[in-house]
Amino acid sequence: MKCNINMNSFELLKEKVSQGLLPQWLGTDPDIYELELDKIFGKTWQFLGHESELEEPGSFVTRWMVHDPVLLVKNKAGEINAFLNSCTHRGTQLCTEDFGNNKIFTCPYHGWSFNMDGDLVGIVAGNKVYGEEMDKSKWGLRPIPRVESYQGMIFGNLDRNGMSLEEYLGDLKWYLDIMLGRSDKGMEVRGVPQRWVSKGNWKMTVENFTSDAYHVQSAHRSTVEVRFDKVDPLYAGYYGHQVILEHGHGINLITTSTGKSRFPYQSMPESMWPMFEKNLNKEQAEILANTSIFAGGVFPNFSFFSPVQGSETGKPRNYLNLRVWRPISPEKVEIWCWFLIDKQAPEDYKEEAYQTYIRSFGPSGTLEQDDTEIWARVVAASKGKMARDKELNYNNVNNYLMGFGEVESSKNFKGPGTAYPTCYNDTMSRCMHEYWYKLMTKNDEEE
Repeated sequence: MKCNINMNSFELLKEKVSQGLLPQWLGTDPDIYELELDKIFGKTWQFLGHESELEEPGSFVTRWMVHDPVLLVKNKAGEINAFLNSCTHRGTQLCTEDFGNNKIFTCPYHGWSFNMDGDLVGIVAGNKVYGEEMDKSKWGLRPIPRVESYQGMIFGNLDRNGMSLEEYLGDLKWYLDIMLGRSDKGMEVRGVPQRWVSKGNWKMTVENFTSDAYHVQSAHRSTVEVRFDKVDPLYAGYYGHQVILEHGHGINLITTSTGKSRFPYQSMPESMWPMFEKNLNKEQAEILANTSIFAGGVFPNFSFFSPVQGSETGKPRNYLNLRVWRPISPEKVEIWCWFLIDKQAPEDYKEEAYQTYIRSFGPSGTLEQDDTEIWARVVAASKGKMARDKELNYNNVNNYLMGFGEVESSKNFKGPGTAYPTCYNDTMSRCMHEYWYKLMTKNDEEE
């Protein structure tokens, strides 16, 4: 794809990123956005859903890989197929329902029909209009080039030649196993994913949720002031670790002043603790026992958040929130938000945890409204001449210097990756942007 951005601007960008600074024009620039569609989202793994959403043959959900509509469906053999959700006759979006169970998918335009394996099985008046010699096998649904799963999470990739999902996730798998592999029967999605549209650039929203613990003390202080949350809003700055991993991934592990959580094993029922210890190695079990909040992400646009929060009954409850930040434009993002919990947790625990999640997150959640208001203000302040100047004549750079050259990594940390002894740290954000720059400037010949 042709790039309309002056190479001097890219060189200046590289220089500033290496100094812990990020030019403000990157967030709302339309040329950058168009290049990202190819260089970032055309080359990396993107989250599509969880296997628990597709329990029976014929179960389907519809998703997006930025601007590519996707149909996920389980076939009779129990395999999950992923197709471009577009009829091969005239390109109409084939299925418009969010989820359901169908053995046959029929196009609303001309009535072509496809089965769970994407095969074209029906053409209205086929023999009369096409003749018997038409080869239906050539007109099945187009599969997403690569689909792979890890711990029940389904990812897709448009790049046939890129690295495998397991290689891409790398050492992050060790931490994902703590959250997703601790129970014998794994995790399940409860309800359907919430989704809504917000002003904001996808890089900004990902960073906020994945790596930025610093904003909690200001943006979410109201939850403490109205006594919705009793936690010290500066908690993430005191204790815990920020872990930097390859390919722009990372995770924050937030504890307390003692280095341990007030709620062992994230407040999950004590009867489940031996199961956790059986499924995890010693170091993983220790991290799970002592961590109050896990927050991190898979580059480019997938985040996860596993907290301990007080329920309406006053009892602490844990759950796992998965996020996709789907870019719609340089200034707009569609947010997809899943609730997961251990299948083997008691039903009353699951319901209390779900209600706790709903109060905090989603379009009506207290924490969510704080963030979306801030993102909209960033967009509003980034559209003018000063903010968008690519030559940086107005010093229009944002500060990513927290921890830069000041915080040393922990020598005795027991997990993989490079761990720093505070989550008030911009290192993860800087690494995300450095990997972004690497992909954006990579030549096709290098791949």
